[in-house]
Amino acid sequence: MGLHDVCISVNNQILNIYIMKSNILTEKHRLGLGGVAIGTAFEALTDGESYEVLQKAWDLGIRYYDTSPWYGLTKSERRFGNFLHGQKRDEFVFSTKVGRLFVEVPENEVPPTMWKAPLNYDFEHNYTADAIKRSIEESLERSRLDYIDIVYIHDLSEDQVGDRYPYFLEQAKKGAFKVLSELRDQGVIKAWGMGVNKIEPILDCLEAADPDICLSATQYSILEHEDAVDRLLPAVKKAGVKLVSGAGYNSGFVTGRPRYNYKNVIPKGMTEKRDRIAEIAKKYSIDIVDAALHFVLAADEFAAIIPGSSKPEQVQDNVEALHKGIPTDFWNELKSEGLIYEKAQTPK
Repeated sequence: MGLHDVCISVNNQILNIYIMKSNILTEKHRLGLGGVAIGTAFEALTDGESYEVLQKAWDLGIRYYDTSPWYGLTKSERRFGNFLHGQKRDEFVFSTKVGRLFVEVPENEVPPTMWKAPLNYDFEHNYTADAIKRSIEESLERSRLDYIDIVYIHDLSEDQVGDRYPYFLEQAKKGAFKVLSELRDQGVIKAWGMGVNKIEPILDCLEAADPDICLSATQYSILEHEDAVDRLLPAVKKAGVKLVSGAGYNSGFVTGRPRYNYKNVIPKGMTEKRDRIAEIAKKYSIDIVDAALHFVLAADEFAAIIPGSSKPEQVQDNVEALHKGIPTDFWNELKSEGLIYEKAQTPK
């Protein structure tokens, strides 16, 4: 289904599809499923293995699913779509991303990326209005869904586009920001915002446009959050914009993986910090994953956290963590040892 068809199909039901920014994600969406692992970021997950993860998430009541055409060079988006296509559309929230255009190429021309088993595509960054419309159309085709709930402008940040950031930001101001607001107002999408690994792009977007919700990855976790507390959270609160947490476990480092925020370099002192938090958590009969999840969701500005999973058991662990009670004394001890920022919100 193309974007033009979606415009027609929703024209008579805009009031039913359009949801204000305050409630696009409700209490039942606080724990979602991110699509990086299903896009083969860390291992070459098969279609069957990915569907087992998705089925487990669905069976356990997860109803927010986030992916991107970037993940696996369109593989993750297709996998999510193949699974969700069989579910009742109004029972879940689906978000994907724009900012890159993809073209199919021979296998020997696929560029080197972080993906272990990507599809045969090359890509380019493009944040113009025409590129955004084309990206949404292609995402609808790949996912086989009638509409997309949330569209994030993906990787418009210096860590991804380098010194071309000012150029692409201006491109987005004239293109992506305006066209996504128009599509939202038309009811084609419900909400839009930035989906980035840095704080500055979200702040820049807040100054130039009217986003609804932003996906902030790697910037707010139990291990690293001071800058976000001081700069990001006050800004989005003032603007009435909600946040979704990506990489809330620092891409697996919290759970013991030998990587930090998608890189193999571990910041100095971070291993000791993680291990000390885990040691204190054990004293209170909880796990560091329980603490990491509840820490993010304790911040009023965060509407959801979307950890990725490559195995059904990881989904199960996240759901169990969501329902785990965390003693207040645990948070007090972390603050007293300086393991979390004194200004950070903790569960009440």
